[in-house]
Amino acid sequence: MKSIEDIMAMAQNVQDELQKAQANLDTIEVEGVSGGGLVRVKASAKGRIMSVAIDDSLLAPSEKGMLEDLVAAAFNDARAKADAASSTEMGKLTSGLPLPPGFKLPF
Repeated sequence: MKSIEDIMAMAQNVQDELQKAQANLDTIEVEGVSGGGLVRVKASAKGRIMSVAIDDSLLAPSEKGMLEDLVAAAFNDARAKADAASSTEMGKLTSGLPLPPGFKLPF
């Protein structure tokens, strides 16, 4: 059986690794696309939006509604990819921890 000092040191190590992983998430870049690539949104795995690119062909006033829909779709695509990248990175960190099935850490 491990002593309380060992458990506390292990907990501190896990906390340090979680902080490093969280910082790393902001360096992972994902790209959401919609409209066959007409709208692109780049985001970090933390969900920070880095850029939005809109094809010139969508800048006509008559295309306003479609453009709004495509921008929303690209944001949602980027968010889904950011969530997947975040889960992958956190999974690497928590793979050795004895967590119950389905347990999610608060991120």
